[in-house]
Amino acid sequence: MPSSAYTRWTELRDEELTVSNVQDVLQGIQDDLWVSAACIDRLVDDVTLQRVILEVGLERTQPALERVKNLLPNESAKGEETSTEALTEYFRELPVDARLCYVRGVLLERLDRLNTFVEICKELSVMPAEEEEKETVDEDPEWEDDPWAETGAGLATPRTTTIPSPITLSDFLTTDLSQSAFILAIHQCIGSLRALFYRHETRLWPHRFTILEHIPAYASPTDYHFLLPSCDSLTNFEQRYDSNEWRSEKDVSELPIVHNAIQDFDTTLAVIDPTPLLPVPEAQADAIDAESLSKWYQKRVDDIIEATGMIDIVLTLIQHGASQNVPHLDELGEDLSLLSRLVYDAPRGHEPDEDWTLTRWRAMDPPAIIHAYLAHSTSLSLPHDIAHLVMPYLFVLEARAERSGNPDPELPARLLHQYILQTPLGMVISIFEASKPTLPAAQRIIKQDDDMVRLALACLYGSDSLNEWATMSGIFECLPVWEIPADDNEEDAAEMTISSLGAFVTPSTSRPQATPSELLVFFNPLPLFSLSRALDILDVHLESGEIFSRWSVPAPLGWFLRSSNNAAEQRAWANRMARRAGGSDDELATQEDWQWLLEDMLKLAGETKIKGAFGLLPRDEIVRIYFSGLLSTGKFEVAKNLLRSSPQLNFDGEILEDICLACSHEFYDNASSGNYKFGEMKLAYECLDIPPLSDRLIKEKEFIEATSRLSSFNIMSRPGIPISPIEIRLTKDRLSLVSRVLSSNMDAYKHTEVILDLVYKLGFRDDIVAEVKTLAMLADTALQAEDFERAYETSQRMIDTVLNLRATLMGMDDPKVREASEVCWVACFQLGRQPEFDDVDKKLLLLGRAIEICPPDRLYDVLTAWRHLEKEELGYRQERLETNHNGAVKSVQSKNTKSLPTTTASSLQARLRDFHMPSPPLLSTPDARALASKTFNTVAANFPFSVGHRGRSQFSQLSQGDERSRSGSRRRPDSDDVQTQASRVFSKGIGWLIGAEEDL
Repeated sequence: MPSSAYTRWTELRDEELTVSNVQDVLQGIQDDLWVSAACIDRLVDDVTLQRVILEVGLERTQPALERVKNLLPNESAKGEETSTEALTEYFRELPVDARLCYVRGVLLERLDRLNTFVEICKELSVMPAEEEEKETVDEDPEWEDDPWAETGAGLATPRTTTIPSPITLSDFLTTDLSQSAFILAIHQCIGSLRALFYRHETRLWPHRFTILEHIPAYASPTDYHFLLPSCDSLTNFEQRYDSNEWRSEKDVSELPIVHNAIQDFDTTLAVIDPTPLLPVPEAQADAIDAESLSKWYQKRVDDIIEATGMIDIVLTLIQHGASQNVPHLDELGEDLSLLSRLVYDAPRGHEPDEDWTLTRWRAMDPPAIIHAYLAHSTSLSLPHDIAHLVMPYLFVLEARAERSGNPDPELPARLLHQYILQTPLGMVISIFEASKPTLPAAQRIIKQDDDMVRLALACLYGSDSLNEWATMSGIFECLPVWEIPADDNEEDAAEMTISSLGAFVTPSTSRPQATPSELLVFFNPLPLFSLSRALDILDVHLESGEIFSRWSVPAPLGWFLRSSNNAAEQRAWANRMARRAGGSDDELATQEDWQWLLEDMLKLAGETKIKGAFGLLPRDEIVRIYFSGLLSTGKFEVAKNLLRSSPQLNFDGEILEDICLACSHEFYDNASSGNYKFGEMKLAYECLDIPPLSDRLIKEKEFIEATSRLSSFNIMSRPGIPISPIEIRLTKDRLSLVSRVLSSNMDAYKHTEVILDLVYKLGFRDDIVAEVKTLAMLADTALQAEDFERAYETSQRMIDTVLNLRATLMGMDDPKVREASEVCWVACFQLGRQPEFDDVDKKLLLLGRAIEICPPDRLYDVLTAWRHLEKEELGYRQERLETNHNGAVKSVQSKNTKSLPTTTASSLQARLRDFHMPSPPLLSTPDARALASKTFNTVAANFPFSVGHRGRSQFSQLSQGDERSRSGSRRRPDSDDVQTQASRVFSKGIGWLIGAEEDL
């Protein structure tokens, strides 16, 4: 054999190979083993060329095959057992045949793979999409014989496009078949994979589950359904795939006995088979049982959902598995079917889609799943979504309960009702509209009329909505109308039921509000007549609720139940309605609007057997509440017009006064300023002009005017904070307000008439005692300001007032006389004993009036002061007479006698005749000074207002020995205080009075 032939083959590159030069070169080589080994070693990607190479190699192994075949009996050729020792001994004697047999087995395997590769490539040839669409659309049997159609080969054969194979021929021939299957599965070459399984099922069967795992999770199971495992219903084990191997009978070189003999002869021949490119996963050669198949399907479902979330994919997978007799997939298929409806059929919102997994689905309870189905439904789509999404789910739950041996026919209705009770009224109305009794039963969502009524009552009375009255009325209109006759017992039972319902919905510490679910529990046992009665009441409550909403005082529907037996609650809401209506954003401006409000409030009283929202209030009380609300808005002209024109506002005079006074008090109490020319105080004043004037109204108006006057004096409640009107009204002793005016305003005492008018308007117009007290305060304030003349004039007016009062009431027995007299004599005593008051005549007159008015137990104190004053005056006159004329003493005495008015003198004489007192020496005892001090303190304490102590001014302090004239120079005691002087004068005054009486 020439060596040039070997060299030529080895130097011939793959791209230079052709069918002819392969045959030419290899035919020139006589070594069969070398040629067959060279055919194994040379791999190309051209199918035709590779086939020629393989066929040449097989042809060179044929002689050795014949020799081995002759060594085997015919039975062995058919696969029967025979002794391996003889064949092994033969291979030792002729090792070339052993190697040729092994090479032949490899060449046959590669030839089979080559044929499979051809089929794989055919499966990769597809029709272009546009051609496929054109063929589908344009193909019409009526135009098969179209004469205008062009003919030609191109039109008869559609064009196809070949997808490049994910694996080359050379790799396919040398790589383990399982690895090639993995590659085809990854690239979703499903047709090619099917061809591979069909031709090499025996080799691929152990790796079937691993190959399925390499198919992308998003691939549709219908594409690779032939690979999915199935279960034999007879054996309850896995079924094998259909297959058709390339050769039905094995070649002699492939027989086990030959393989064993070759291995015994030379173990190195095993390296001729190439190593796989990738490690082969664990194989499963045996068919698994039905339970294992079910677990595999469930795991596959979980993997696909976790990887892609594509529910339709896993649903198709489960449906296929169930059709292949795999057990325990029915319930899983139900879950996936229901989950697919949620993912693909349920309405979607604007936010990104949620990630749904089977694990999440199974962890949810039925109410949560129902809410998930309807989470994005609208009021228009809700009935359809319930019928096509929720109801199938509820029926599945019912079927499962029945299969489990715990049938629950009420389960669907119960879960649906639970959803309805938790849904807003705007959505619920569409459910009730889709459940009207006029619709066919099959189309109704809520099948039973009584269930519909109970749900409606629970939803409406359990809602706290304040602005959905049109929706509530729409729900009510969907309810059935029943004409149910009833006896007295049933009516009584119905009334008791409604009363107990009012108590049931009343909030408590343990339950702030009755929920719709709790209300449904209450309504469930009610008979039809009670439900019918409840519907009649609901009609009235809905109308009342619309009226409340119209006037900006909406109340939840449950309020009408709670207040049905509570007059105080109804009264409070009537006041709120009357006042809120006028103060709302849409303020009532015309008389017609207010008349409309009145009619609505009277309508709420209810004139039928069913009481309205204000059914416990008398009509006249509602009218009073309404009119009070009208007055509270300040629209007094509208109020006056309605009083004249509206027949409902027919008040008695006293009732009208009461209403106006109450409203005026409200304005007054809420006023921030006391000025009645503007603001709420002005409204309080003008409100009193609506009814005819009466004493009560005049008195209230004067009090408002007094409040305004007090505010003008800037009286402070606290430092820097002016007194408010409400503080003025709440002051118990209103004369104290006058005292505060006098103490906080330096010149206020000068305006006697203004102050007295203020006192009159504060409510003391006919109160002489209050007038006397006011004059006493004015006199004292003038005294504090050292305005003695004004203090004297005020005291004179006070004296005249008291004397007139005493003359009118005839004596001292009357309490008013005693109180006025007490104030008067104390004030006169204060001013009469004032050292800085220079007019002795006036002071003596004041002390004389004090003696005339004071009670007997106080006479000693006043007389002591008088005596002291008289002695001081006599001493002063004595000095003047001695200085001027010796005979002036009699003139001075005569003048002193005339210093007392005739009336005063006579009164003093009368009182002194009745006054039995000790001799003058007793009065001059050492205790006289203390007694005078005590008496003065006692008298001053009886003043009903505060009298401040006033010390001497710097102009009245003179050094010892100084003198002053009657206008300002008088000798003062050395260091005696006022109380000492008063005690001294008092002791001497009584003696002087007794002596003067004797001289007269």
